Amino acid sequence: MVASSAMPVSDSATRPMSAGEKKVILASSLGTVFEWYDFYLYGSLAAIIGAQFFSAYPEATRNVFALLAFAAGFLVRPFGALVFGRLGDLVGRKYTFLVTILIMGISTFVVGLLPSYATMNEYGVGWVAPVALLALRMLQGLALGGEYGGAAVYVAEHAPRGRRGFYTAFIQTTATLGLLLSLMVILFTQIYVNANYAPVATTLADGTAGTITPFAAWGWRIPFLVSIVLLGVSVWIRLQMQESPAFKKMKEEGTGSKAPLSEAFGQWRNAKWALLALLGLTAGQAVVWYTGQFYALFFLQTILKVDQFTANVLIAWSLILGTGGFLFFGALSDKIGRKPIILGGCVIAALTFFPLFKALTAAANPALHAAQQNTQVVVKADPADCSFQFNPVGTAKFTNSCDIAKALLARSAVNYTTEPVAAGTKATVTVAGKEFAASDPAFAKDVGAALTAAGYPAANNPSIVKIVIDPKDGLTNFAKMIDIFSVQKLTIIGILTILVLYVTMVYGPIAAALVELFPTRIRYTSMSLPYHIGNGWFGGLLPATAFAMVAQTGDIYFGLWYPIVIAVATAIIGALFIPETKDRDIFTYDEAPGR
Repeated sequence: MVASSAMPVSDSATRPMSAGEKKVILASSLGTVFEWYDFYLYGSLAAIIGAQFFSAYPEATRNVFALLAFAAGFLVRPFGALVFGRLGDLVGRKYTFLVTILIMGISTFVVGLLPSYATMNEYGVGWVAPVALLALRMLQGLALGGEYGGAAVYVAEHAPRGRRGFYTAFIQTTATLGLLLSLMVILFTQIYVNANYAPVATTLADGTAGTITPFAAWGWRIPFLVSIVLLGVSVWIRLQMQESPAFKKMKEEGTGSKAPLSEAFGQWRNAKWALLALLGLTAGQAVVWYTGQFYALFFLQTILKVDQFTANVLIAWSLILGTGGFLFFGALSDKIGRKPIILGGCVIAALTFFPLFKALTAAANPALHAAQQNTQVVVKADPADCSFQFNPVGTAKFTNSCDIAKALLARSAVNYTTEPVAAGTKATVTVAGKEFAASDPAFAKDVGAALTAAGYPAANNPSIVKIVIDPKDGLTNFAKMIDIFSVQKLTIIGILTILVLYVTMVYGPIAAALVELFPTRIRYTSMSLPYHIGNGWFGGLLPATAFAMVAQTGDIYFGLWYPIVIAVATAIIGALFIPETKDRDIFTYDEAPGR
């Protein structure tokens, strides 16, 4: 075993960044921004894509299939980590993450060209469109599984001693910047296309003739097609880069692994560190990250009934204001360590998620907040009739009367209590003393009317935060993206920015921590798998899990226990078992820490 050096940090920790180092960071970060941009486009446009590629099914079913295709990209990410991690440790960092960006970029561009179900069905092969879409989504997920590890390792192995946290923090900004870029391109394209082109005639979901916006008809393809330009820039920059110094040194000394997968995960002395990295670092990081960015957006739109344009603008501003935190906390981790910041971020987030989301409700939808305090809603049901509505891929159907009642109230952001009744009794909902049977065909309509009468706001309630847009005036709508100077909007942006800062605490130093935890010979393989299981599965399952918990309990905030419990567990495991690695010399040791 070659011992880990504890040499003092040299003046490299304070010298200016060299031109070569800037180029390395630019090449890695820019490409990774484009990778995340490609990946997030689908999530942002899932409803429109569902209508284009799953139009053979009813509206609810097509949305299910669209979300299933989106989930497939998350589920295959760990497999991409295994495939490309192995290549990265065998062939090299540079060429592997050059391949990943080519796969990602081409797949995204082809989605923009893919004929819809209706078009393909004219030739009798409509099924080809959704199958091709699913295949492209899986390729995107596989590529992303290999991209992050390659970029993080490449930058870390070029970084001077004492600055790895700061240098790799640029990679950590890429997910947020990619999300921001995708949101901005979608918003600008939507505003321009809808303002300058006529609505398109179509057959609506109920079979009647109607029109849809030009963006929904064809404009949605533009953000996908634009990615080819971003891909070209990324590939051109990456082709000019050299292999990382640590990998070249390992190759020259002949110490590389011949079987990275079996060495990393087939030997317990190595595999245990991947398991500890997952449970003691990336699981908590993932749920804090997904809660602060994705669940916050989901909560605004689905629970608080904020329209998509307004929610995207508010989230975009919080990302703009908070993104600098990645660099701040990355640099800070070079001074005080990775563990205090990552685990501290998990603890702070766990302690404050409840008050922050309650404050978000009070600010974004004050009428809903008041109704939750003042209106009593009760579900009376046979406990055996009630399922735990966990549906991560959207294929399960919950048809029991209790499930129908609870799902309706959960989607309506209603707080309710549950009372048991005799076995076999059909569920009922009581709103302000009026009782409604879940088996009644008019149940949803009647309960909705009763909730509105009791004070629950309709979707168009004027107290809900809103940036009003005119579909015929593109320039005015662009200007309205900076129309945030009201107490309500600034309060919401402030809360969302705090959530983003939590993201920067846990995510800013994570790349450096993972790189330093594993030896050069199996580093790409070992760090990629726990990262993508943590973020792809623990994080990716958060919305579905949170919704099931809300429906089960009748508390719109109860889903926050999912990230809170995982964040606290990560803080405990990380504090007990993860070593501090900020001073490790990754060039001179070839064993995992603590062995």
